[in-house]
Amino acid sequence: MSGILSLLGVSLALVVGAYAASNAIRLARRPAAVLPFESGMPPQQHAVSRYHVRWYAVTLLFLAFDMEMIFMYPWAIVVADMGTSAVVEMFGFLAILLVGVAYLWREGALRWT
Repeated sequence: MSGILSLLGVSLALVVGAYAASNAIRLARRPAAVLPFESGMPPQQHAVSRYHVRWYAVTLLFLAFDMEMIFMYPWAIVVADMGTSAVVEMFGFLAILLVGVAYLWREGALRWT
């Protein structure tokens, strides 16, 4: 019985030792692999860093023009059937977007320096 227990103890020690050695070798060869996303490059800043408020305005501008494209594709299909009223409505919509762009431009959200 003691022979089986000693064999089990030696086997457990070998498994734990092999696991520890493989971890040590793996981390020594690729230390950047344990960083987020395993990109191989150390991060330049903390993952929960703050963004400048300008980026929020640029994001809203992008979403506004994204919505413009979503509305312009169906409009382009029915503009011939709808006539002048559809053209007037689209130019009104574009005028509202232009007011938003003018506001962002005046606030300096489009300056990159």
